[in-house]
Amino acid sequence: MNKFLFVLCLILLFSFNTVNAQNFSTHQVKKGETIEQIASRYYVTVSDIYALNPDAKEELKPNTVLIIPVSKSKKPKITLVKELQGFKKHKTRRKETLYSLAKKYDISEEDIKKYNKFLYADPLRKGDKLQIPIFKITEEIEEVELTKTYIVQPKEGKWRIAYRFGISVRELEELNPEMGEVLQDGQEILVPNIDDDKEQEVDEKYSYYKVLPKEGFYRLKLKLGLEQTEIEALNPGLAESGLKVGMILKIPFSDTFSIEESNKINLSDSIVDFNTKRIAIMLPFRLNRVDFNTADDTKKSIIKDRYLNASLDFYSGVLLAIDSLKTLGVSVKVDVYDTKNEVGEVSKIIDDNDFETVDVVIGPLTSNTFEKAASKLRRYNVPIVSPIGTNVKLYDNVFQSKPSNDRLKSTLVNYIKADTLTSNIIIISDSKHTNVSNDLKREFNYAKQVHSRKNKKSGEDEFFVTKQDIEDALKPGKNIVFLETKNEGFVSNATSILASLIKEEDKSTNTDALEITLVTANMNNAFTADGVSNEHLSKLQFHYAATSKSYNEADDNVFVNRYRRLYKTTPNSAAVKGFDLTMDVILRIVTSEDLFMSVNNAPLTEYIENKFAYKKKLFGGYYNDSVYLVKYQDLTIVEVKQ
Repeated sequence: MNKFLFVLCLILLFSFNTVNAQNFSTHQVKKGETIEQIASRYYVTVSDIYALNPDAKEELKPNTVLIIPVSKSKKPKITLVKELQGFKKHKTRRKETLYSLAKKYDISEEDIKKYNKFLYADPLRKGDKLQIPIFKITEEIEEVELTKTYIVQPKEGKWRIAYRFGISVRELEELNPEMGEVLQDGQEILVPNIDDDKEQEVDEKYSYYKVLPKEGFYRLKLKLGLEQTEIEALNPGLAESGLKVGMILKIPFSDTFSIEESNKINLSDSIVDFNTKRIAIMLPFRLNRVDFNTADDTKKSIIKDRYLNASLDFYSGVLLAIDSLKTLGVSVKVDVYDTKNEVGEVSKIIDDNDFETVDVVIGPLTSNTFEKAASKLRRYNVPIVSPIGTNVKLYDNVFQSKPSNDRLKSTLVNYIKADTLTSNIIIISDSKHTNVSNDLKREFNYAKQVHSRKNKKSGEDEFFVTKQDIEDALKPGKNIVFLETKNEGFVSNATSILASLIKEEDKSTNTDALEITLVTANMNNAFTADGVSNEHLSKLQFHYAATSKSYNEADDNVFVNRYRRLYKTTPNSAAVKGFDLTMDVILRIVTSEDLFMSVNNAPLTEYIENKFAYKKKLFGGYYNDSVYLVKYQDLTIVEVKQ
């Protein structure tokens, strides 16, 4: 036997042993048989079969041997029914026994005795004339449904249900093609018909991880720091089923690895409190600085004062939200205060007005005035929401609606870590972002760092790199390139070089493909400046994490249309934030006991450009933990599914 055949036999032997060890069976495809028929026969799903037999997706050829996994559904009860058709005569020979005759005619010893009653009293002897019964045997299979109906429980998303019934999210979606992106409390869906005692409960003391494509136990060990035996111990049945794409695994608690899923709640469908709510809006209009002598003077004052500009834009969105809430039957009394962007004015406003009956305060905008308002309102336990700031002290009555920069960075880093196809990571930075570059290097210890060139005489940063600097760091295949800077010229320089280096595979010249995806852990105005080419950013599929996403102007958005009709202009991000935040805050207090309780009742809400998923600090207030991952694609910015 040559070496090739020997190795092949070993592979087949190991494959056979693996199949047996994992309780799989095999099926030889018959002519005309469909994948649906095979799945139905073994009480598994089509995706179960495709997961182990990917070639079957292309073509199901007769005589192909498929590996069939163990069914998770209840097994049907099979009853054998024997119908007597007649008898066959048999004369007993020497050394024949009831056991050998039963085996020869494929019947039981009891069947032989039943139709030869003398054998109950006497032993079988040579020469005995027997009548051997001939049976027609049929199988009666008790019908068992592969699926059963399940009622979605409060706060349950797709991954929780998939984990409960031991399937992947994709399999759950295949069972329920019309289930939608967001599951509603009380919604009826189909799940595998498994025994109740085999259902798995989600334990909040653990984290849960979704298996990615091409991910095996070795990659999981590198990523999660867990041996195969440890993962299998936490996930009963995994040793038999093996890893599958989209499978949900229980792992020790981790802040780094958690499943984010679309469990958004539409609060407008859940309004229970129609009593008038009182809210306060605190914004730095600084009307004391506005020159009202003429219309032109007023316009100039507005243009020059960035605080007044931001306040007016935000407040325009607030007004439209309150008008929208009226159509839902929600009554709101709004107190509007001009903080003048002065700490003393904030203190005076709270001292001179009755805030004990206020349900929630939105604003002020700046950190020092916001902290003063939050600290004074603590005595009344009045919740206060920060519209735009992240550098705020989280008192126990504070809601920080803008996700932190650390949350943005971790979202992007975790997304890249989850990409198992990435072969190379490069970090390009200027001297002002050396610390950021080093932090990223610690996250990706195999990454290469490229620094902007410095003036040889002065040592000052010149904010550029050469083509050779980048080219030396690239590898054939997929490259992720971080660009960390706030310099517009450096962004323009680096992106133009990177875009020019992308190559497609060319077999005629033996050229390997070279893919480049641009990312940044610190999105800022330098990337959107006029000197930066959007074509280059689109070609590089520029990815970044954002606190909000831009609405699509091509969509027939009711809010945008109403805003344009009312204000004769397109709403900017401040106006949209005013609308989204006001809608969310008021809907939360009319669907829950108060804003604090809404954190549990409404884990994730989303509006035009912003989403809100508040979490509470152990000793402190509440912070928005939900961010978007977006990318440039065909000169537009689109959301990336995480």
